[in-house]
Amino acid sequence: QVQVVESGGGLVQAGGSLRLSCAASGSIFNIDAMGWFRQAPGKQRELVARITSGGSTNYADSVKGRFTISRDNAKNTVYLQMNSLKPEDTTVYYCVVEGRLRNYWGRGTQVTVSS
Repeated sequence: QVQVVESGGGLVQAGGSLRLSCAASGSIFNIDAMGWFRQAPGKQRELVARITSGGSTNYADSVKGRFTISRDNAKNTVYLQMNSLKPEDTTVYYCVVEGRLRNYWGRGTQVTVSS
């Protein structure tokens, strides 16, 4: 059984910062990559940031320069530091853990940015 649990969401004013965390636990081996997606109501889930086991990263254009993804391989944990937040960043953020055979998703954490 694999569990993926996000934390760190909340309410912040525009221009503020939040740090999301996601920890994977259970019978999971050989994690290839970890990442964050977000999904606004009525829209498709979109990639925010992704980091491989070797540390390579990629970001959505909308968050480049503002968000930073990092991971602790020993703890199977990935982080998303979000700075200069904008109201349009408001939505649910989901963590994904890419295993060799399948992906594992968390339940999501709400981020709300007030103007």
